[in-house]
Amino acid sequence: MKEWITGRNPVYEVLQARRRHFFRLWIAKGVRPQDRLVEIVKIMQGFNLPVEEVPRSQLDPLSEGHQGVALQVSEYPYSTMPDILALAKKREEPLFVLLLDVIQNPQNLGTLIRTAEAVGVHGVVMPGRRAAGVTPAVVHASAGASEHLLVAQSNIAQAISVFKEAGAWAIGLEGSDKAQPTSRVNLKGPLALVVGSEGDGMRKLVRDSCDILMKLPMHGRIESLNAAVAGSVALYLALQARQTD
Repeated sequence: MKEWITGRNPVYEVLQARRRHFFRLWIAKGVRPQDRLVEIVKIMQGFNLPVEEVPRSQLDPLSEGHQGVALQVSEYPYSTMPDILALAKKREEPLFVLLLDVIQNPQNLGTLIRTAEAVGVHGVVMPGRRAAGVTPAVVHASAGASEHLLVAQSNIAQAISVFKEAGAWAIGLEGSDKAQPTSRVNLKGPLALVVGSEGDGMRKLVRDSCDILMKLPMHGRIESLNAAVAGSVALYLALQARQTD
């Protein structure tokens, strides 16, 4: 199956990661070949693959923010949980994973993937059903970070069990009265951070599978944060804790 990745940064990162097959590059007529676009064209020429100038109207149906460039590629290469565990072992680091329980909005998923890659998680796990997958829209929203990250699809409760058996502490993010404030939660060591869906949060079985529930401090009049924002904040709190002696 083939799909189109659009936007200069996403296309560049897909080419840099080299985890997919590449087929052709479209560039809108009249676009000035500068900066990242020049690098993209050089990479394609190095692969001896076609670079075609096409009317901008040919790119418009693919994405609103295509920036005059589109790359046709094979579908996203999902990884497995053993791959994620192996990467943590290879890096000789305490396991650090993000589990997403039915995130459905591509923008939110892309944001969480981008943050996860930035803080150095070993992998992301999401359900194979009822949730957004790593579509071209998600690649675009992640600015191409998805191409450098191991993403697996699995039953989330089962994935939590696998990571707990590997020594991780499963921490679910939510704002209920049962959740502990961040100041009381140890985010060092092997960690599986769980973020629930945009509207309903974690499903009951997933929540019950967590070792502890954690809530972010809220001092304003708004009662909660967007799932992507809350998850990103929690990931950086975990990174900060892991960097502290």
